[in-house]
Amino acid sequence: MQELIQNRKIIDDEKKQVILEILADKYCKLILHNTLEKPKSAMEISNEKKIPISTVYRRLQTLFDAKLLSISGSINQDGKKYFLYKSRVKSIALKCNLEVTTIELESNSSRVS
Repeated sequence: MQELIQNRKIIDDEKKQVILEILADKYCKLILHNTLEKPKSAMEISNEKKIPISTVYRRLQTLFDAKLLSISGSINQDGKKYFLYKSRVKSIALKCNLEVTTIELESNSSRVS
């Protein structure tokens, strides 16, 4: 088995700005780190990281909009929707030389070759 690491460079300046803001937010980083290994519900994230649930939901939306988080859903036995969130990135590399900022994302998915 071999893992194929997918890296993606961010070129768009607007997208770079969004990622820089996410990296500056401690809750966004906690959520990404907490959902690296397996998908988790908003309530699990809130309980494990001691983040208010309203803050978790706001950050989940921010991370999803930035395409850094995937959402999978199902309906439980009570008929309620149940969403799980998982980080789409394993790492974010940032290089800034005051003229050019380079951001590279390493995918959190592994593929068998």
